[in-house]
Amino acid sequence: MKHTKTSKRVTIVISGLTGIFVLLIGWTVIQRRPPATPSAAGPGAAAPASAGGGPGATAPTPAGGEAGRGGGAARNATAVRVTPVTLDTIENSVVINGDVLARNQVSIYPTVAGKLAEARRGIGDRVNRGDVVAMVDPSRPGEFYSLSPVVSTISGTVLQAPFSAGDTLSTGSAVYVVGDLSELVVETFVPERFTTAVRQGLAAQVSFEALPGEIFPAAVDEVSPVLDPASRTMKIRLRFTGWADPRIRAGMFATVSLVTNTRSSVPVIPRGAVINTYGSWIVFTVDDEQTARRRSVTLGLENETFIEVSGGLEEGELVVTAGQNFLSDRDPVRIIE
Repeated sequence: MKHTKTSKRVTIVISGLTGIFVLLIGWTVIQRRPPATPSAAGPGAAAPASAGGGPGATAPTPAGGEAGRGGGAARNATAVRVTPVTLDTIENSVVINGDVLARNQVSIYPTVAGKLAEARRGIGDRVNRGDVVAMVDPSRPGEFYSLSPVVSTISGTVLQAPFSAGDTLSTGSAVYVVGDLSELVVETFVPERFTTAVRQGLAAQVSFEALPGEIFPAAVDEVSPVLDPASRTMKIRLRFTGWADPRIRAGMFATVSLVTNTRSSVPVIPRGAVINTYGSWIVFTVDDEQTARRRSVTLGLENETFIEVSGGLEEGELVVTAGQNFLSDRDPVRIIE
């Protein structure tokens, strides 16, 4: 009996929960039903404007009409910066590294092999041509010879002294490197593709990490007639054309900007204004109506900042230098400073 009563109670509970679930579903459906739309012909309905435009009727403005286009253009104008095309001088240059050397720098070799018996000079010492700077003992086991002098072949300052007394030397061992520090040069190597533009007297600018922000004028003084077959570079030497700055010393690392070509009174614009599209170069100009115009251009010389425009632009035209990557032809623009 107890089992039968329990079964009835379970059935009643399940039936009640099912009813509640059905009520909830019905309520959800009613809430999502859209409200009834009153009939256009019903009482109180507003009459549509007549095609002819009755008294007091306002004609709707179509999407994309003149008002819409004008307002959209004002709101969607792209902010850009511009610069005028100017006539200027532009230089094409190549930047390479070099070393400062004494103009006359010579290695001093012994005439015989043996042990270095006496080193008479040190780095920084002054020597004259004909001075005995070292003595070499050419003796061998069981044989004794007089000391052989090592003579300086030039006057100058000792730049290198790699050997000490007791070291064994051959006739190919440079006991000293002597140079004339009264005139310094910069030695560097030019890549093969730029060698046709290099000649004696070509202008250059030299800078040093030890002297940041300072530029020293120079010119090509010596040009090797051949290229190094291993590196495909040509050795050149440059002389400083200004006054001898005592802060520049032999052995310093130099950065050389070598001017390979120069053009004067040509239209130039900032490099950043030019865009490469599928192999052609374009810029955007701005006309009097604040509209962007896409222009194809022909380019010439360039450097780190500017580029020559040999065709497609005229002096005085306004070229977009910032914001051009978001422009299309005839887009409205807003010039900012």
